[in-house]
Amino acid sequence: MSGPGERLDQFMGRANAAYYEGRDPFADFITAPEISQIFGELLGAWTVVVWQLLGSPDPFVLVEAGPGRGTLMADALRLLRRVAPACHAAARIHLIETSPRLRARQQRALHGATAVPPCWHDTIASLPDGPMILLANEFLDALPIRQFVKRAEGWNERFVHDGRFHEYPACLPPAHPAVSRVADAGDVLEICQPAVAFMQAVVARLQHQRGAALLIDYGYDAPLCGDSLQALRDGRPADPLRDPGTADLTAHVDFRTLAQVASTVDVWGSVTQGYFLSALGLEARAEQLARAAPAQADEIRTAAARLAAPGHMGRLFRVLGLSVGLGGDMPGFAGRRDGNATGNERI
Repeated sequence: MSGPGERLDQFMGRANAAYYEGRDPFADFITAPEISQIFGELLGAWTVVVWQLLGSPDPFVLVEAGPGRGTLMADALRLLRRVAPACHAAARIHLIETSPRLRARQQRALHGATAVPPCWHDTIASLPDGPMILLANEFLDALPIRQFVKRAEGWNERFVHDGRFHEYPACLPPAHPAVSRVADAGDVLEICQPAVAFMQAVVARLQHQRGAALLIDYGYDAPLCGDSLQALRDGRPADPLRDPGTADLTAHVDFRTLAQVASTVDVWGSVTQGYFLSALGLEARAEQLARAAPAQADEIRTAAARLAAPGHMGRLFRVLGLSVGLGGDMPGFAGRRDGNATGNERI
């Protein structure tokens, strides 16, 4: 039973919709594709190899969920055009984006990048048929979460009212994989039902159409309890419950639960972003660019370190792969299929 206030996921969904509609989110944070062109190039190279492992289908659906400014896809397509023109010609670009403001940015970034203009979608459900390769970088972290707090008498759910949390007795969604975790009094369990629904839609699509998906985000891959809700306003941490619509609200992604949801297809990882990018050749590409532009060499190497070093994005961000019909190991995972993390973590 609930009282006054708005359930946290409803509050978060409404706040982020207003934020992405009315502000430039990239004034508040920077994503991996904006740090270095190498990130998008490596994902472009990953796409080429996966396309070949799928039998080089022509055409195929190349999808990005949450494309931001379009930088990642622009960098990936430039790589495809240069090193794999057949893959570039076969790609049909589809972008999952609901913000009209960001769609306009993406359209400018991708103008002339392919012979067939990109198409935009609100959800994965409207994608056309055909083999699919999907990229999703920092897409899942902005999806709304619910928070449940373990109390001596049972579970309470968090609602938001007048900028503060209020708790009301609640029952956990019984079908959610995270519910089986053992929790102590005072622990906070986060559940992201939209992420699970997205994962289920990707899995259903792969089972019927074949293809692969790559999910990159900050999060964890072990049983975990804790409050990871956070906000960025003007590039600085802010109170996530104050002034909704003026800050970007995010939460850590539960990769272990998502892997369990996807257990009916091939699951790769998750592995850390540092491991994944290094396996794809991050260091070699950074040195190649540094030699080609000596004046920017230090900047290039620093950007690469931000992407992969454990003290930066390398350990906090994780990568999960899904596939059906792949004729070999998914690149970047070194055969780490259906990996299971062990141990308990706390945020």
